Amino acid sequence: MSVAESRRIVLFRHAKADWPQVTDHERPLAERGRLDAATAGSRLADTGIPFDLALCSTAVRTRETWKLAVHELAHRPKTVYEERLYEASPGELIAVLNETPDDARNVILVGHNPSVQGLAEILPGAETGTGSGADAEADTGTGSAEAREWLKQRGFAAAGFAVLSFTGSWKALEPGVATLDDYWAPSE
Repeated sequence: MSVAESRRIVLFRHAKADWPQVTDHERPLAERGRLDAATAGSRLADTGIPFDLALCSTAVRTRETWKLAVHELAHRPKTVYEERLYEASPGELIAVLNETPDDARNVILVGHNPSVQGLAEILPGAETGTGSGADAEADTGTGSAEAREWLKQRGFAAAGFAVLSFTGSWKALEPGVATLDDYWAPSE
């Protein structure tokens, strides 16, 4: 596979978690979260994206979300449970994605807010094609105007996912190089 090929990143926020008397890392999904995770998996299957790799936070709620969602997919991708995704900044998420082997074309990252939303906001470049990095804002990024507006107005919902695309090597992934193609979230 050429490093100049088109690649897709799906940023998938964990479903609604419960608040029992456990550490944050050990919080399980709430009943609604379990239902929404399966629904999100069905919607992920509807995208038709053949995932090559899943990067999932080690937190209980992200692992449970992924296990419920992946059952809806026609093909189960290789899954890597990555400690660095828990409490990561958007920059730290990019650093993890930069380590992705270039033979992986489509990657799903199962993580947490606010980093997932932050990444969905900074990866798209400006509509003029000249802005990037810290200059790019969620409402001026490239791609789906509807998806950008949703993220700007309502935030990145639990069990929601954003589909982004870019061309190049994973090592070249940085703010401003992607397009926000779609966003989906369960009904409230």
